Amino acid sequence: MNKSIVLFLSMLFLVGLTFAQRLPDQVYLSNIKTVKLNRFGDPLSYPVLALNSSDLLELNYDDLDGGVKNYYYTLTLCNADWTPAQLSYFDYVKGYSQVRINTYRNSSISLTRYTHYQATLPDRNCQPIKSGNYVLKVFLNGDTSQLAFTKRFLVVDNKLSVAIQVTQPFNQEYFQTHHRFQVQVDTRNFDVRYPQKQIRIEILQNYRWDNKLTLSMPTFTRQELLQYSNENEMLMPAGKEYRWLNLRSFRLLGDRISKQQNTDSSFSLFVKEDQSRLPKQYFFYKDNNGLFINETIETINPFWNADYAKVHFSYRPTNSFPREAGDLVVFGELTNYGKDPEATLIYNPQKGVYETDLFLKQGYYDYQYALKEIKSGSIRFNSSSTEQDAWETENVYLVLVYFRPLGGRYDELVSVRQVSSQFNRGMR
Repeated sequence: MNKSIVLFLSMLFLVGLTFAQRLPDQVYLSNIKTVKLNRFGDPLSYPVLALNSSDLLELNYDDLDGGVKNYYYTLTLCNADWTPAQLSYFDYVKGYSQVRINTYRNSSISLTRYTHYQATLPDRNCQPIKSGNYVLKVFLNGDTSQLAFTKRFLVVDNKLSVAIQVTQPFNQEYFQTHHRFQVQVDTRNFDVRYPQKQIRIEILQNYRWDNKLTLSMPTFTRQELLQYSNENEMLMPAGKEYRWLNLRSFRLLGDRISKQQNTDSSFSLFVKEDQSRLPKQYFFYKDNNGLFINETIETINPFWNADYAKVHFSYRPTNSFPREAGDLVVFGELTNYGKDPEATLIYNPQKGVYETDLFLKQGYYDYQYALKEIKSGSIRFNSSSTEQDAWETENVYLVLVYFRPLGGRYDELVSVRQVSSQFNRGMR
């Protein structure tokens, strides 16, 4: 009996470990850096494929160990909540269950030694045949237990028409700080009998998943139109334009760098001390909505000729007093949206500032400071107390519409719509 209990607990542990390793958008090996998955040729885009189309995605990442390793990838279909779909692999993928990443090149010119890997998805030997949420898993030596990292991407089968309006809220409490949404779904020529159970809508702000807005109950149903316009549910803090960091050159320093301490084998750069941006008047400037792009001003290839530097960030809290609640993080794609361990800043009582170092490749980066919060068992990041919210802020909103047929075993992604809060302030 005791052996049976031990075996049962061991199996539960392994299942839990496996589930933890399947979390999307995670880097599990410290030698893996600068992971980017985007539409082919557009590094400032979200990875979305149209089903049965010629669309391509591009994967790029670096291995700081150098040399050549046997990296493979596989795909996992997930439901709208990112739990694995109850389908066998070959029900949603045509081709092999594993694909080796064969395109790589050792770094040259740069002081930092690394190997750059590239892949184009979908491979002709591994193609998604169902719409929905997918997790790309990259692992070593054909062994899925040696997981290197995971990335999300979407496959859409556009069957529904969606319109969205981004407006200023009516409620005076949120009038100056939030964005309000109105969403309309056209279900003509589509069998939706129970929209409150079959239709699920997710709204992502600047491609973030931690603060997504989930809609399941339409406010009104009129003929074949579903309208979502509940004033209390359709709100989201607008945030502020991201701070910027120009690292296109480690020799001609950008305007946000205060000093450098370089050696014959490494670069060390110090970002100018940051402070809270509230209360301050809102000013618009063009940002990349939290994303980064690897590029240089020198005539070299940014994938395998660009260098790395240890970049020092510092943030001075109001009155130089440490914050009492939550962990303060550098937030944006550069830290995997606060998930990387190095994203967390440590308070230095001698200087009265929070500090951390990030190992970053040459490029142009967006970032913010945010507090990590745990609400209802999930981790969220809040920048309202460090960056301020302003309803004039330009954000990109990604609207995802999921549908599950009666008796279906997974959530289909039947519409994807991307809008800007500045240019989509009316129904379209």
